Amino acid sequence: MSDFFVPTAGSPEEIAALLAAIVTSSDDAIVSKDLNGIVKSWNGSAERIFGYTAEEMVGKSITILFPRDRLDEEPRILEQLRRGQRVDHFETIRVCKDGRLIDVSVTISPVKDATGRVVGVSKVARDITSIKRILKEREELLAREQAARSEAERVGRMKDEFLATLSHELRTPLNAILGWSGILRSPGGTDSPDELREGLETIERNARAQSQLIEELLDMSKIVNGKLRLDVQPIDLQMVVSDSVESVRPSAEGKGIRLTKVLDPRGGPVTGDPNRIQQILWNLLTNSIKVTPRGGRIQVFLRRVNSHVEITVLDSGNGISADFLPQLFSRFSQADTSISRHHGGLGLGLALVKSLVELHGGSVSAASPGIDQGSTFTVSLPLTAAHANETDAPLTPAPSVADAVAFPDLTGCHVLVVDDEPDARRLIERILTKCHVTVTTAASAAEGIQAVRRHRPDMVLSDIGMPGEDGYAFLTELRQLPNTEGGDTPAVAITAFARSEDRRRALMAGFQMHLPKPMEAEELIAIVTNIFTASRRDRSANNART
Repeated sequence: MSDFFVPTAGSPEEIAALLAAIVTSSDDAIVSKDLNGIVKSWNGSAERIFGYTAEEMVGKSITILFPRDRLDEEPRILEQLRRGQRVDHFETIRVCKDGRLIDVSVTISPVKDATGRVVGVSKVARDITSIKRILKEREELLAREQAARSEAERVGRMKDEFLATLSHELRTPLNAILGWSGILRSPGGTDSPDELREGLETIERNARAQSQLIEELLDMSKIVNGKLRLDVQPIDLQMVVSDSVESVRPSAEGKGIRLTKVLDPRGGPVTGDPNRIQQILWNLLTNSIKVTPRGGRIQVFLRRVNSHVEITVLDSGNGISADFLPQLFSRFSQADTSISRHHGGLGLGLALVKSLVELHGGSVSAASPGIDQGSTFTVSLPLTAAHANETDAPLTPAPSVADAVAFPDLTGCHVLVVDDEPDARRLIERILTKCHVTVTTAASAAEGIQAVRRHRPDMVLSDIGMPGEDGYAFLTELRQLPNTEGGDTPAVAITAFARSEDRRRALMAGFQMHLPKPMEAEELIAIVTNIFTASRRDRSANNART
């Protein structure tokens, strides 16, 4: 509020003139009123702040400036002033002539006559709207900074928890792989065929579990970067659901879980990527098996609902708390991240489900009555619009995960394997020799070039990440050879660099195909078969022309 200089010298007329000048020139609104709230004087700043002229306000009630919800302030203030009490720095809201609401800070003092009796009121008001706005903006900024700091701390904790979980989830299967490998390699480690089979099954099961973790990470990376592509085609959804259920039935039966399915014959048609649809269902089913106790039940329903198809997975498992339910489909989120948690995983499975379903134009939801009361997951996919020629496009089931490895007879095929890892070379050699393929191996790019010149193989399978000269340098040297020395030999990249950009780089470098590690034997055999068949066909055509 304004600090007034009260003159003590001069004639009464001079003092009065000086006081009037102070009131007139003040930046604050200075108003006087009687004990009934009727305005008696109104200075220029009051007119500037509130918009009313002195002629409009003098003789009127001050409550013209009061919002309706603050009309009770005036009686309380007047009662306090009648008792001779001053009101200091009272912050409130007033209404201007143009209807604007402004924040004001008011100091109200009683005016007394010579006998000390209160005869009026003086009021000094200051517009603090801009100050309040600045303070509010500062508070909001501080709140945003605190929220950002809290979010950064939360993300940091999630990162630490995820790295700890990732380390645990990768090391756990690795422990079984290395442990059983040591047993089987040791002198007299096992003479029992059953124990040998158990060890090999354990190694394979844990290697696949580790591969699944890596695939989930790569898939999520592709989704986040918008690089995941769908092989869209008509799908026989009943067959996809049936295959998915049967693929996890051994796991369910191993825990004594009753797994049933009910399929609506009208549940289709839908369009999408059959592999990704099966991945969605497999993730949901394995998640339910993981959280359902021994002797529980899991039910799978496929039904048509209006213009979409719903796939529901209902289990009698651990359930989901109401607090965690909104975070269920977030990346890396897990209800229990402690080292004593009952269930493993990276917290990516359900996030992948959500992303893959949305890529198919659908939605996924989860519901649970609470802890230990089971849960229900519902995937909704849009129906494919019917077309007159829809029978021209056969419905495609998802590939079965239980197909046995077939080893075709590729007698006469010669393959060169270039890889610095002896185990990797030996693995490929063992797979291909079962197909009667002649296999030559090389441990470096230089050895690979010499082998091409010496043996003239039908194709080259080369690793990318090798010390010294990598797979790209090897391919460059290979293509610089004359065709008579093998410069045109087909080459396939077999590498642990498995991102979409790695595949694109390999193909642009000149590799005919890109096969990511860990590879499936079926895929390796299919690639070798296709290239060998095409090469033999081209040779036959050339011989016919000559």
